[in-house]
Amino acid sequence: MSEPEADLLKQAVEAEHGGTATFVQAVPVHESHNGVTLWDGVVHVFDLHGSDSGAFRAYAWTYTGDDGARRVFSAIHTPQIVGPRAAVRAALVAEVGKK
Repeated sequence: MSEPEADLLKQAVEAEHGGTATFVQAVPVHESHNGVTLWDGVVHVFDLHGSDSGAFRAYAWTYTGDDGARRVFSAIHTPQIVGPRAAVRAALVAEVGKK
């Protein structure tokens, strides 16, 4: 992932969740259901300091929708979202719920 995109994700995490985000690692994630790829990309993992939510970690990635628009997703670490793959799954469920 390019440096500008990594900076975009850091800024998105800080804007959405507050505090200061520090890059930890980039993790490849492939999520599928019944053999159909739902998402395949890289999730950036950030340590989060000073967030009003109290979260210590956040996950962020970009996705280009069927309409061609690029979107930034981010999620904080919770008991239900314990890593990059779980963050992607939660976002997929949320997107399906919007349709």
